[in-house]
Amino acid sequence: MYIPAHFAAGPDAIHDLLTRPAAANLVTMTRRGLLATMVPFVYHPSIGEHGALQGHLARNNPQGSEPATGESLVILQGADAYISPSWYASKAEHGRVVPTWNYSTAHVYGTLAIHDDQAWLGNHVRQLTDLNEAGSERPWSVDDAPERYVSGQLRAIVGIELLITRIEAKTKLSQNRPDADIDGVVAGLGALGQTEAAADVERARRNRP
Repeated sequence: MYIPAHFAAGPDAIHDLLTRPAAANLVTMTRRGLLATMVPFVYHPSIGEHGALQGHLARNNPQGSEPATGESLVILQGADAYISPSWYASKAEHGRVVPTWNYSTAHVYGTLAIHDDQAWLGNHVRQLTDLNEAGSERPWSVDDAPERYVSGQLRAIVGIELLITRIEAKTKLSQNRPDADIDGVVAGLGALGQTEAAADVERARRNRP
């Protein structure tokens, strides 16, 4: 990934990308060529030297049965948004402004392991569900469903675990712009209801060196 120094993600930004409830793209090279699947993951920082991402695939998905060759890649993304030059105070000053796109992303590389143990899968889906139900007023639990039904669902999936070897991460969030331009970006995004993207811009401003 191309990462200019002023867009390099710090440890807090990387942690946020790893731990936010979201799906990510799993990309593996196999004998069949590149395979990719959108997968929700749970981050486990205590596994291995750099942590691990755990998820699952449908048993019929060839990505769960074709051995990966070399490193595998998980692409995590935060909020992203189009940035209009009309939001910049600089537009009125000199007009030398162009559109851009704001985003946060982490490319997480590692070794992919496949898990077919029902106990491992049961534990995983409970952790994944709890992570995504945490903000609910009445969170649903895997154990709310009949045990026999859950067992059947578990037999239809395989677990995947990316043992992380390295992470490349970038936060391109207007932090290279003057404060007046950043104010305009936050206001512009807010007016469009893109509150998460606006909050990311404010956070990046506070964390500038």
